[in-house]
Amino acid sequence: MPRNISIFDIIGPVMVGPSSSHTAGAVRLGQVARTILGTPPVDALIELHGSFAHTGRGHGTDRALVAGLLGMATDDPDLPHSFELAAQAGLAFRFEEIDLGEDAHPNSTRLTVSDGVHTAQVTGCSVGGGLVEITNLDGYDVRFSCGYDTLLVLTEDRPGTITEVTGWLARHDINIAFLRVGRDQRGGDAIMIIETDHSIEPEILEAFEDYPWVHWARQVPKVEM
Repeated sequence: MPRNISIFDIIGPVMVGPSSSHTAGAVRLGQVARTILGTPPVDALIELHGSFAHTGRGHGTDRALVAGLLGMATDDPDLPHSFELAAQAGLAFRFEEIDLGEDAHPNSTRLTVSDGVHTAQVTGCSVGGGLVEITNLDGYDVRFSCGYDTLLVLTEDRPGTITEVTGWLARHDINIAFLRVGRDQRGGDAIMIIETDHSIEPEILEAFEDYPWVHWARQVPKVEM
C-alpha cells in the first residue's frame, strides 16, 4: 500500500537552511548532547564522519552543531553566528574528522562535551528531514530517534532495577512506549532507554537519583515538527 504523505514530507522542518539533514538535524544532535550532559558545556570535541566531514562546512553543519550545543533552536536567526555566540558563552570547541565504520550513517557525528566536571559522549546521525537517531552514549550502544520523550537512566546492573523504574513510572501514570536496556558487563553498569507517551516532570527525574544505585537520569524531549 502507498505510504500516506504528510505536509512535513513536502516542506520539511522549520529551520535556518540550507539543508535539513546537514543543518536542522545537526542542531538537534547538539541539543541532545547538551541535554544528556545536563548542564551547559564549556568544552566540546566535535568529530565528523562521512558526508558531515566532507561537505558539512559548506552546508553549515559545523555552525549548526555548535548552535545545538548552545541550546539554540533550528529556526533561530542567529544560528549562522553560533561560533561567535559560543565564544561569548565560554564554550570552547574543536572539530576533527573520524571514521565511525562502514555501518555508520554518512551524516554522523560523535560529540564529547564537558561542563568542567562531568563529561558525556554522544554519537548520532541525521537521517533526513531534520530527524535524528542516537546510536551510542558513553560507550553504550543505544538506539532512539527522539520521536518520543525519552528517559535515560544509568544505573548499577542489579536485580530489580527494571521493576523499580517501571513501577515508579506506572505510579505516576506515565505510559511506556518502548524500553531497551544495555550494559557494559554483567554486574557493571546498565543504561535504560525508555520512550514514553508523556513528558516527565523534573521532580520525577530528581526522584530517580535518590536511589543509591542510580548514577543519573535525563529526559530527551520529543522532537516537535
